[in-house]
Amino acid sequence: MTELLFRADAYLRQAEARVVGHGDQGGLILDRSVFYATSGGQPGDSGHLDWDGGRVEIATAVKGEGGTVVLVPDPGMTLPPVGAPVVQHLDWDRRHRHMRVHTALHLLSVVVPLPVTGGQIGAERGRLDFDMPDPPADVAALEEALNRLVGRDLAVSDDWITDAELEANPGLVKTMSVRPPMGQGRVRLVRIADGEDLVDLQPCGGTHVARTAEIGRLTLGKIENKGRQNRRITLHLGD
Repeated sequence: MTELLFRADAYLRQAEARVVGHGDQGGLILDRSVFYATSGGQPGDSGHLDWDGGRVEIATAVKGEGGTVVLVPDPGMTLPPVGAPVVQHLDWDRRHRHMRVHTALHLLSVVVPLPVTGGQIGAERGRLDFDMPDPPADVAALEEALNRLVGRDLAVSDDWITDAELEANPGLVKTMSVRPPMGQGRVRLVRIADGEDLVDLQPCGGTHVARTAEIGRLTLGKIENKGRQNRRITLHLGD
């Protein structure tokens, strides 16, 4: 398995590692990764690796077999050999925007307290699809409620429960279309605020900002009809 450095510290921008394998499709497998692998609607990270033979640009990261993260290089790049030490450099601006959008979508699921049927995260915007028969009557009020939560500068933290504990508390799962990241014996919970001030608590394997004020001002796009009882709400990051 690849050690997931981003899981312990989402703000880690570079780290040393060692190449432990080459994937069938030309990908690189390291013993430890700051690169988040595509999953849960969040894109894989990009950046580059430096090694004694030069530099290789990383276009994205995906999940491999056996709990590995596979780094996908730009086409035609020379790869470091197995065993080579490398230094990973994350495209931090892109990752940080993903963190802001991902955390904002958690807040959107609070101000729209309905089951989530899908979602997608980008560097400029994100969206959630809701099991929503009728569109909200006042989008401006939703946007203001969302930005009030952002402005409260709430702490974002995580902890872990066992698979069995999650199965015993199915109400924690908001997303109908994506199964929580289970199978390793424990599940990561992302918490916004705590105690009596708790705003949100749900299983999630993605990366998030440490405090909601870091998200910045958000705007909501139009509500799209994606089926008889499916509505899509898109949010946009400010600068």
